[in-house]
Amino acid sequence: MYYVGVDVGGTFTDLVLFDAETGAVNIHKVPTTPDNPARGVLAGIDALCARFGAAREAVRGVRHGTTTATNAILEHDGATVGMITNEGYRDIVHIGRHQRPQHFSIRQEIPWQDRALARRRHRKTVPHRIAPPTGEVLTPLDEAAVRRAATELAEAGVEAVAVCFLFSYLAPEHEARAAEIVREALPGAFVTTSASVSPQFREFERFTTTLINGFVGPKVRRYVTDLEERLQGAGHAADLHIMASNGGVATAAMVSEKPILTLLSGPAAGVLGGAWSGALSGRKSLITFDVGGTSADIGIVADGRFGEASPRDTWIAGFPVMAPMIDIHTIGAGGGSIAHRDAGGAFRVGPRSAGARPGPACYGHGGTEPTVTDANLVLGRLDPENFLGGEMALDAAAAERAVARLAQDLGMDLLEAAEGVVTIVNANMANAIRSRTVQRGLDPRDFALMAFGGGGPMHAADVAAMLGVPEVIVPAHPGITSAIGLLTTDLRYDTIRTAFQVEGAVDHAFVDRSLQEMTAGLSELYAKDGVDAGAVRFERAADIRYVGQGYELRVDLPEGRFDAAAEAALFAAFEERHRREYGHVFRDSPKEIVNLRLVGVGAVERIAAPALLSGGSRAEALVRTGDCAFRVDREMRAFPTAFYRRDRLPIGERIEGPAVILQQDSTTLVRPGDSFVADGAGNLLIRVVAP
Repeated sequence: MYYVGVDVGGTFTDLVLFDAETGAVNIHKVPTTPDNPARGVLAGIDALCARFGAAREAVRGVRHGTTTATNAILEHDGATVGMITNEGYRDIVHIGRHQRPQHFSIRQEIPWQDRALARRRHRKTVPHRIAPPTGEVLTPLDEAAVRRAATELAEAGVEAVAVCFLFSYLAPEHEARAAEIVREALPGAFVTTSASVSPQFREFERFTTTLINGFVGPKVRRYVTDLEERLQGAGHAADLHIMASNGGVATAAMVSEKPILTLLSGPAAGVLGGAWSGALSGRKSLITFDVGGTSADIGIVADGRFGEASPRDTWIAGFPVMAPMIDIHTIGAGGGSIAHRDAGGAFRVGPRSAGARPGPACYGHGGTEPTVTDANLVLGRLDPENFLGGEMALDAAAAERAVARLAQDLGMDLLEAAEGVVTIVNANMANAIRSRTVQRGLDPRDFALMAFGGGGPMHAADVAAMLGVPEVIVPAHPGITSAIGLLTTDLRYDTIRTAFQVEGAVDHAFVDRSLQEMTAGLSELYAKDGVDAGAVRFERAADIRYVGQGYELRVDLPEGRFDAAAEAALFAAFEERHRREYGHVFRDSPKEIVNLRLVGVGAVERIAAPALLSGGSRAEALVRTGDCAFRVDREMRAFPTAFYRRDRLPIGERIEGPAVILQQDSTTLVRPGDSFVADGAGNLLIRVVAP
């Protein structure tokens, strides 16, 4: 019985085959098919099965990380969306709030105004109004008006419709009825409601989240449907699950209904893969550092648990998104980032990237601009004959020409310019990590840096030294860690209910009843997915704030009946969290439960820990010795550097740097003064000496 993890990237589709009976793990890469990624996914699965002798009918599950929704919103290439809302609130998604992507810029683009998800002529209003906090109907839903609005949207050719009513989290049945009417008028359209996507207060964020769901919905639904049909048509009996942004997988049916769940599908899988790899070596506090060709994704794993993004601080392509997500920070820094002198004469690296085509100059595809990869090659830190496991030769002369032009422009010599490129991109990545650690009260020195992706292991030691991080961990297969992460998680669903319960007047029966209803709703979903009730566990939490605050903190809810003792424990935990986050508490200010949250985790088959490795010897691993340039004690010098094959390294033997460790999907750099050891779990553990 086999399970396959598939992560689609811009250049390659990464695949992992897990044998549930033997625990064997095999990996494979195939070119991505941008016109329809489903073709590349299916071709990769077939090639993987053929290569390792797995029968199609023996593959029981496919876990998939997709960028379909991500690319649609980043490239603003989604559906034509219509919106139906209350009279008088047509422009709520245009006005927004006082928050702006750049608070002090007078020339900035406001995404929800300049790149509207639903054009004004496609936003229709109907008579309807309910009142908080009970949901009392003040103006009944005018069904005839809904039908007229739906007909007008059908004539306008919209592909998706978002139904968004004020306070619908209190009475979702009104949006549900409007959606029924819309489906009658537009039978082929993607119809979504705000209460089903994000049933919580804050209308602007809830409406925008729903519009994004509609904007990406048709494209995601077509892709998922096509992939399922291709799998079945090819004779695969596997269940398809899609990686969600919350750190779990969801069924294809769930993703087709709520594609917004997959906005951070690929990066979320990377955090999970990094956490799983770190746990193999007993490391549970990690900064995950996923560097690709264009971007670097940073996540935090504390005591084995990944961080969750604040619903008020989550922005995708400039739009606020109120959907459960792992806290991941992305910057434009990667192997393809282009180095240049800006209009003010400053030395810059990125965010513009050479991409896969033409790519860095050394790839030989016509690129001429200097990139981070070119700089690393000029410094001797890449082996031109052993790139991608020898499958691709690098053009060192082309890299030198590209970096030499930059050096001449900056008035520097060749090695100084190359080292400057690497130092600047490393500093950019270190600053991004500080924003997720130091600025949030976390000391990066208490973590290990888990480096993966094609470029993470090359830059991790320098970035760790800048931060004072004492250890870098490089997993066994850094280039496909995200694909492995797909096989390390469970079926995970989230639900939320706005409560507004103030300290001293908390209705304990209401909280208990709400949690029971939320549990019943998730249990119904798992039953529909065929997950046994005994394989499901629930995690309860609440969003709490001081009365009058604009932001909440999430706090775990005690198990069992919610009574006065549970309330006291909950508010005490909130104060402790508030002190930890902000350094103080307001003893005399009343506290308020804003939202109740419930997470269901349904256990599914997971990848097993690999068998302990035996390794080889240093002599077997040594490929060659060559010079690499490093700046030590402020001086650029060439150091004799050993180039090793990773798969032949001895297990448990500490080796001093400098060293370059070669493998098919990445290259690892060990600096002078640092040392490394390959452990039996398959990880490289690099001891980093601060500069």
